[in-house]
Amino acid sequence: MSAAAQTTKEDFAALLEESFKADDHMEGGVVKGTIVAIEKDLAVIDVGLKTEGRIPLKEFSVGGEEPGVKVGDEVEVYLERIENALGEAVLSREKARREESWVRLEVSFNNNEKVSGVIFNQVKGGFTVDLDGAVAFLPRSQVDIRPVRDVTPLMHTQQPFQILKMDKRRGNIVVSRRTVLEETRAEQRSELVQSLEEGQVIEGVVKNITDYGAFVDLGGIDGLLHVTDIAWRRINHPSEVLAIGQTVKVQIIRVNHETHRISLGMKQLEADPWEGIEAKYPVNVRFTGRVTNITDYGAFVELEPGIEGLIHVSEMSWTKKNVHPGKIVSTSQEVEVMILEVDPVKRRISLGLKQTLDNPWESFAAEHAVGSMVEGEVKNKTEFGLFIGLDGDVDGMVHLSDLDWNRPGEQAIEDYNRGDMVQAQVLDVDVEKERISLGIKQAGGDPFVDAPGDVRKGAVVTCEVLDVKEAGLEVKIVDTDLVTFIRRSDLSRDRSEQRPERFAKGEKVDARVTNFDKKNRKVTVSVKALEIAEEKQAVAQYGSSDSGASLGDILGAALRARGDEDEPEAKAEAEAETEDDAGDEVKS
Repeated sequence: MSAAAQTTKEDFAALLEESFKADDHMEGGVVKGTIVAIEKDLAVIDVGLKTEGRIPLKEFSVGGEEPGVKVGDEVEVYLERIENALGEAVLSREKARREESWVRLEVSFNNNEKVSGVIFNQVKGGFTVDLDGAVAFLPRSQVDIRPVRDVTPLMHTQQPFQILKMDKRRGNIVVSRRTVLEETRAEQRSELVQSLEEGQVIEGVVKNITDYGAFVDLGGIDGLLHVTDIAWRRINHPSEVLAIGQTVKVQIIRVNHETHRISLGMKQLEADPWEGIEAKYPVNVRFTGRVTNITDYGAFVELEPGIEGLIHVSEMSWTKKNVHPGKIVSTSQEVEVMILEVDPVKRRISLGLKQTLDNPWESFAAEHAVGSMVEGEVKNKTEFGLFIGLDGDVDGMVHLSDLDWNRPGEQAIEDYNRGDMVQAQVLDVDVEKERISLGIKQAGGDPFVDAPGDVRKGAVVTCEVLDVKEAGLEVKIVDTDLVTFIRRSDLSRDRSEQRPERFAKGEKVDARVTNFDKKNRKVTVSVKALEIAEEKQAVAQYGSSDSGASLGDILGAALRARGDEDEPEAKAEAEAETEDDAGDEVKS
C-alpha cells in the first residue's frame, strides 16, 4: 500500500470520527431542519443527518391554532436522539420552542419586562398560557383586578403578562395578567387625576355601595360619594337613592394628587336650601314636618327636602321629663312644631313640640286661683314633702311645713302613703318655674284664725290632756284646734303638785291663757297662773286688810262661790298658801 493511500485512509477515519463526534454534540440541542413531507398528522423533517425524524403537526400550532407549516419550510427542532430503534431521529418542535422561549423569558424576567402569551387551557386553580413555546401557569387570582366569572373572552387572544416566578429545573413559570392591568390602571389613574379639578362636573357609574357612601367609577379611577353629600336631605343609607350600575352626575369636591383620593358630591349640583333660611322659618312660628330620625336626645323633623330641625327631648313634653323621645313621637309621623332658634352658620334649627300644646301650668293657674281647694293622689314621698297628682298631668308639692299645724312635718308625713287621696289648698303657682305649692294643713283652716273670740290673753280656758310627758302636758284647748304645752312648773302653784303624772290622758283641766300671739302663732296656758289670779280675785272680793277675816275664811268663801265643793284639797292648799302670804305681809 502506498503512502498516499495510507494517508487517505487515515484522513477518512479521522473525518468519520469527527462526524460522529459532531453528531453526538448535536444531540440534546436545537438544530435546523427542512420539512420534506407531511404524512397525515406528522411532519417528516430532514435535519441534515443520514436519517429523518417525524414530529406531530400539533407541535407546530400556537395557542391551539392550526399549524401553518408546509413542505419545504425550514424549522428549528430539538434533537433528542440521532437514531432510535427504527433508525429515525427523535425530534421535538415543542422542546425546541421551549428552549428558545426560556432564554428569552429569562432575559425578560431579569429585566422585569412584560411578555406576550395566549391563554389556551383551564386547569385546577387557574389557566395555562403559551409564551411562544413555553407553557406558564396563570393563577385564577391573577387573571384580573376583580374576580372574573367567565374567562372565555380572554382565551386564545394574544395579550401581555408579567412573569412572577421562574424555575427552569422544574420547568415552572408563573405569570400574572392582573399586575399588568394594575400598572396600566395606575398610569391611567395618574393621568386622569392630573386632569381633574375641584368644582368640575363629570359623569360616573356607581360601582359599589357601602353604609357610608358609594364609589363611583370616573373612567379608570374611583371617587367616594359620601352619604352626606348625596342630597341636602337626610339619607339613612345610600341605597335609598343610588343603585349599582347607575350613571350619575357628580361634582369634584376634593382631589388629592398624591394619594389619588377623590371626594365627590351630588347635592352640590342643586341649590342650597339653607340660603335665606332665617326669613323662610322665623322664630316662634309654627310649621308642620315629618319625623325622620329618633335618638336618645331628641327627634329630627324634616321641614322640607334638605332642611331638618331637632326637637330636643326637653322640648317634647311639658310633663314627661324622663321619657325616651320614641315614646312621644314615631318615625314618619307628621307633627306640628314651633321654630325656637335658627343658626344658618351651623345649619341648625331648634324646634319645640310642647310649645304647640297648651301649657298645663298656665291652664292650672287659670282654673285654680291661689286659695282654692284641689284634690289629688299622693304620687311620691320625699324627705322634703309630698308630690300630689293634679288635673292636666301636673304635680303639686306639699312641703313638710305645710302638712300639719301642730306636729313637725317629719312626724306628720308618716300619716300619708302613695296612692292616698288628699285635699289641699293652692298656695302658689309659678308658671315659669313649673311649680305648684300646696298646703294640706291650710285645707283644714287655721286654728289661730278660727279660734273663738274668748280665747285671748288672760282668758280662762278648759284644756284636754293629749299626752303626759315628764316635762309637762300636751293639751288641746276645748272647742278649738289650738294645741299647746303646759310646762311642769305651770301645772300648780304648789311645787309638790307640779307633777305631770297627777293627770291622765283625756282628762280636762282649767288654765289661764298667758300668751296668745297670732302673728307668731304661739299660745301658752298655765294652771299656776289661773290659781294665782283666782286668789287675787278672792282677796279683792271677800276681804281687806282691816276686816279681821283670815285668808282662809276669804278663800273659803271664794271657793264656795265657785261651787268648787268637790275640790277640798285645792281649798286646803289655797288656804295654806294664803296664810303664808299673809304671814309674809305681816312681817313686811
